Amino acid sequence: MMVGTAPAANGVFLMEAVWTRFLPSINRAWDIIASGELGEVQWVQADLGFVSAYDRNSRLWDPAAGGGALLDLAVYPLTWALGALGVPTGVAAQATLTDDGVDMRNALTLSYANGAVAQLLTSIVAACPGTATVSGNAGWLTASTPQCNPSSLTITTADGRSRVESFGQVGSNYVYQLREVTRCIQDGLTESPTMPWADSIATMELLDAVRGQIGMRYGSDQVTV
Repeated sequence: MMVGTAPAANGVFLMEAVWTRFLPSINRAWDIIASGELGEVQWVQADLGFVSAYDRNSRLWDPAAGGGALLDLAVYPLTWALGALGVPTGVAAQATLTDDGVDMRNALTLSYANGAVAQLLTSIVAACPGTATVSGNAGWLTASTPQCNPSSLTITTADGRSRVESFGQVGSNYVYQLREVTRCIQDGLTESPTMPWADSIATMELLDAVRGQIGMRYGSDQVTV
């Protein structure tokens, strides 16, 4: 059954809980990009990582729990690439796998029809700065760290003029996401325009393509007849 068929048919709400998508700072970044202030986006860079001691019983290192940097962290750098450039036409991936087949680090290069490129890094064995930069032919935008929850954006024009836009935060990281769910249900919607089903499907198709390239398999990938 296609994603969305069941909730739409039954009048219930369904949304992937990607909390970063609902933050005011992230949505402001999309507005700046859409305004053309940066010109045509040519390049996106984003990274996210931390050091996690190996523990086969931890979900991060357990293949049965979908462990690894890709499924735990890559959605956040991907948020920047997909938000700034959309779905890529191609992806090239590299990764280092444990003996259990869990990726401890990965590097993704996304390519686009207009020649733009996104370079994304995630790791559970390296302390990364957690940066994100969107570069166009008229300037660039840099998110404060961590890029999954930036408190400020720095916008710099090609001639070197900069400004900083800062953002307060209400409650915990999930407040804005919860507000969106409440709004959608009150309005009788079955999906969120901010996090539509199509975006969730496109992201998972991209992650599946990466897994195919780096040779990462989970037990659920085995189909028995």
